[in-house]
Amino acid sequence: MIVMQRLIQVDGKVRTDMFYPAGFMDVVQIEKTKENFRLLYDTKARFALHKISKEESTYKLCRVRKVFRGLRGTPYCTTHDGRTLRYPDPEVRAYDTVRVEIPSGKMLDHVKF
Repeated sequence: MIVMQRLIQVDGKVRTDMFYPAGFMDVVQIEKTKENFRLLYDTKARFALHKISKEESTYKLCRVRKVFRGLRGTPYCTTHDGRTLRYPDPEVRAYDTVRVEIPSGKMLDHVKF
């Protein structure tokens, strides 16, 4: 199997589980062929792989679900794919879209809803 050979990466991490639940806006990379894809929806609301460039595969867009403060007033925001971003931009609110760098998990910029 291609997955057991550790050739498939989802969001920059090698996945060996054949049933790993990849979701909307996830970046799928195939090492051997040097191809990068992003999971998007087609017109019938099914997942479709969209081929992207190497530069575009370093980030993903995430929808902010909730912005709150943790212990000692530390600001956090959670995204649609389960990521928690510490110290987001103070102007980020719920339902905004943030661009997250995949290797480091840092927020690069945001777009208002």
